[in-house]
Amino acid sequence: MKNADHRVVFAHGMESAPWGTKITALAAVARAKGFEPESPDFRHTMDFDERVRHLLALNPRCNGKLVLAGSSMGGYVVAHACAQLKPAGLFLMAPALYFEGYDAEPQHCPELTCIVHGWKDDVVPVERALRFARGRRADLHLLDSGHTLNDRIPTLEKIFADFLDRVLAA
Repeated sequence: MKNADHRVVFAHGMESAPWGTKITALAAVARAKGFEPESPDFRHTMDFDERVRHLLALNPRCNGKLVLAGSSMGGYVVAHACAQLKPAGLFLMAPALYFEGYDAEPQHCPELTCIVHGWKDDVVPVERALRFARGRRADLHLLDSGHTLNDRIPTLEKIFADFLDRVLAA
């Protein structure tokens, strides 16, 4: 990964790809805010912790603010990478946290943490987002949507743009 002033590193979900619908839309928002978007490919493994190790091995860096963003399993990946990567901000979409065998509490997440989750998520219960947000007093946006949140892309773009503005101001 080349160096940049500010960077957003996206982690896609289990059955998604590096440049899926949400990441492509949010990458455009990131660019408009002066962040270089990166989206590594994690499809070589379905193991949550192996994906974390892969991201840590990439060791993303920048001269300015680093933001980690993840969807579903990618949310687990970036949340668990915070202790080592020390991002300025963490943006999670329907994060796949607290599943049996993958239930460790993420450590050292930044103060600027934002979670977006769908009320109708049938993959990751909304209570898990509530648990994570409550423990950190993080921003939590609950939308009338399902797990992918793809039907709410314009709303995601607005929430993400506001979040990046807050990261830049911090």
